[in-house]
Amino acid sequence: MQRVLVIGSPGAGKSTFARRLAEAAGLPLVHLDRAYWHPGWIESDKAEWVQRVETMIGEEAWVMDGNYSSTLPRRLERADMVVFLDMPRWRCLWRVIKRVVRDHGRTRQDMTPGCPEHFDWAFLVYVWRFPRDRLPSVLADLEGYRGERVTLRSSPDVERFLEGYRQ
Repeated sequence: MQRVLVIGSPGAGKSTFARRLAEAAGLPLVHLDRAYWHPGWIESDKAEWVQRVETMIGEEAWVMDGNYSSTLPRRLERADMVVFLDMPRWRCLWRVIKRVVRDHGRTRQDMTPGCPEHFDWAFLVYVWRFPRDRLPSVLADLEGYRGERVTLRSSPDVERFLEGYRQ
């Protein structure tokens, strides 16, 4: 396992899990949110984003967290393993709300500097609707995936998985 893709709903714990896995497995860490956003919450240009993803997935080893459906098929081609954090919708929403309250006005380590945490009603709706609106396409992309696929549905599942990678 040299290239691990971590996907799931916002608030599922992708960034935290990816950081912990990268540390435990001794692999480089890539946060897609940090690579995608420019300061001031400005989105990457599509061509720029695709080129940036191609460069990142071209590396020999990584743990990469994030969905970004436009590049998911290409990232799946390079990944040895996909870890899908399939957490309950209420838990994801709660974690996002908690994160907004805890980090409001500050930039998290997994985000681009200049992108401070803020309340965004549309994002909360996106998180709530993720299982209905986004999950089907993610699962469709995973259908043809030939590498190792792990689905974790709870915090104890996450801990058991990570325990196997502690050095």
